[in-house]
Amino acid sequence: MPSAEDHAERDPVDPDLPVARPWLTPGVAGVGAASFFSDAGHEIATSLLPTFLTSTLHAGPAALGAIEGTSDALIGLSKLAGGPLSNDPARRARLASGGYLGTAVATAGIALTTAVWQVAALRALAWISRGLRSPARDTLLVSLVPREAYGRATGVERAGDNAGAVLGPLLAAGLVTVVGIRYTIGLAIIPGLFAAVAITLAAREARSTLQTQTGRRTLSFNLRRLRAAGLVRALTPAACFELGNLATTLLILRATQLLHTDGRSLTTATSLAILLYAGHNVAAALAALAGGQLADRSSPRLVFAAGAAVYLGAYAMLAGSIHAWPLLLIAFLLAGTGIGLAETAQSTAVALLLPDHLRGSGFGVLGLVQSVGDLGATLVAGLLWAAFSPAAAFGYAAAWMLASLLASALLRPVAGANEIEHPASPDDGIGR
Repeated sequence: MPSAEDHAERDPVDPDLPVARPWLTPGVAGVGAASFFSDAGHEIATSLLPTFLTSTLHAGPAALGAIEGTSDALIGLSKLAGGPLSNDPARRARLASGGYLGTAVATAGIALTTAVWQVAALRALAWISRGLRSPARDTLLVSLVPREAYGRATGVERAGDNAGAVLGPLLAAGLVTVVGIRYTIGLAIIPGLFAAVAITLAAREARSTLQTQTGRRTLSFNLRRLRAAGLVRALTPAACFELGNLATTLLILRATQLLHTDGRSLTTATSLAILLYAGHNVAAALAALAGGQLADRSSPRLVFAAGAAVYLGAYAMLAGSIHAWPLLLIAFLLAGTGIGLAETAQSTAVALLLPDHLRGSGFGVLGLVQSVGDLGATLVAGLLWAAFSPAAAFGYAAAWMLASLLASALLRPVAGANEIEHPASPDDGIGR
């Protein structure tokens, strides 16, 4: 398969010199906008889902836990399934557009439900759509930019996602006082539709750069070829990281408990914790942009290591008994910075490691690793919290972060099978 450099525009004076391609194209901005609007939309619903289930449908915490746990499992499996579909450039455009539309419609549809099982079905459909579209979006994104800009493009997408996670809860908090819970959840379809339009425009730009296809590619997980390309080695540090990547709801719960002291009411403590969470997402968005720049200038491995290190610092602070909100803000900012750097590095590493016809499968495997790891991290930490203490839970997570740092340092670069497609740079992966 020809490399991207073989199809680059050439200097009219000296045809041997490729013309530098701009990386921040309307298509890249469209992918970032799609992530921003989509995350804002489903965060509106996510923010109100606990109250909707308990106060409107009169369900208990067990129902919420079952719905969220099942949805998290489904998103990992659907990311894996969406990987092979995304290897075909024609399929990936339709899959990305349809996935964003499906997420928007299913999320807003929760507003019309009258039973818990209906909420569960729509939440599952929304998360399946979200999972299927993710490898297609990531593969489409890197097809829009030159190889030396993969990190920056990924940073734009991650920044959009985290910025949407700031706006969504704020919109929910404002709208619910005006139009109520049901209508606010229903209004989540508006940013969701904006996301579908944005990704469709990006897909149109990607289609204009495609080479003529000789035939539809066979669907396959390509596990043997991914292993030969070095994906297992590259994702080992990422797997350790995800096994320590706790759900942000646990961070919010810990902050609420620590702030509920010195005469501060539970309501005040909860409000402060939500503001800390907003700060976490702002830090994640800024870190994603900076991490993308750094990944292109140095390597994804260094960006990943920086993310794991600052996350380790955040967990160390949250394991202690700090009650001052400025110190807790620092912990949340560190955690946001850590996730912004690490996620950007993970996606960039997969993009650099694999050729185009394997990237969809690679992003699918990465998505499965992230989902399974996150689910395991939160379940184990929750049990340790209940059986022993919050310090035990955050200490457990910190140990996995330390393990990811060590794995990233010890797994040095090796020559990969992708050199047939394009020579690997010395640090083309997290663990490479």
